[in-house]
Amino acid sequence: MSTPSAPRSSVPSPGPAPVWVVLGATGFIGSAVRSALAEHGVSVRSVSAPRLRAEGTSPAALHAEAAALDTEHSLLVNAFAGADVVVNAAGLATPGATDSPELRGANSLLPALAADAADAAGVRRFVHLSSAAVQGHRPFLDESTHVEPFSAYSRSKALGEQVLSARAGGSCSVATVRATSVQGPGRATTAKLARLAASPLASVAGPGTAPSPVSSVHSLVDFVLRVGFHRGPVPAVVLQPWEQASVSAVLEAAGGRRPAHLPAWFCRAALRCGYTVSSLAGERLHGALRRVEMMWFGQRQEPGWAESTGNVPEPRVREVLEASRN
Repeated sequence: MSTPSAPRSSVPSPGPAPVWVVLGATGFIGSAVRSALAEHGVSVRSVSAPRLRAEGTSPAALHAEAAALDTEHSLLVNAFAGADVVVNAAGLATPGATDSPELRGANSLLPALAADAADAAGVRRFVHLSSAAVQGHRPFLDESTHVEPFSAYSRSKALGEQVLSARAGGSCSVATVRATSVQGPGRATTAKLARLAASPLASVAGPGTAPSPVSSVHSLVDFVLRVGFHRGPVPAVVLQPWEQASVSAVLEAAGGRRPAHLPAWFCRAALRCGYTVSSLAGERLHGALRRVEMMWFGQRQEPGWAESTGNVPEPRVREVLEASRN
């Protein structure tokens, strides 16, 4: 994987090297964050996330479970000691998964435990990686607390956000980054997108000018670093900025050919039928259907903290998708 570069504005000034901890540093996003930080002289600690099971399905229940995990909490406090920033890039990125204590443990309970440990360790900022999937089928994505999860995976990520927002006050600044549909070298979903885009199945609804939330790992890493290094306040939830690509542009970049244009009414009817069948089958097809929905209709993104503070990374999604063809 090529190493994403840290943004010029976020590189720390000369002086003692800041210390960052990356929780889940062996994963796709975590390893990219770790590499970018190391490239720019930041001292990085890679910490393995504890494997947790969560029985609770509410923020209050998960806080109670987190409070009972004394051993895991102490281990994380020790691992975070002396760090300026902790990035939680751990979790289960399984959009097609069914609900389970393991899924909730990784995506809902772990953020609460890690944020509490970061606060106890005196960390300045805790950056949690969430997913824009928490807002589901809304016409647009934004930085509000409004969520419409539609699957077990998106519900687990939404619950993780709610657990963090329900925390009692502490000295550690907690910021949740809602990542969009992140693509990059070596990612299986990116290879699948390239194959689909090059096939006769590649299609868009109507004219294909709808904005797509498909994004690049390079821009996400850039944004995570900006959030972590920012010295001013950061909202509780920030949305990864749009990379200026339409649904047609995404498929053309990934597949090297123009997609077919389907009537919007036909696409909506097909999705309604698909989601109905999937619901009867325990939501087993929800993840695949959501990918088709994004291919056809995309999803608009409202400008937020990044745009208002000048922390918008350089768009690189077309570059990443064109490279995926090879």
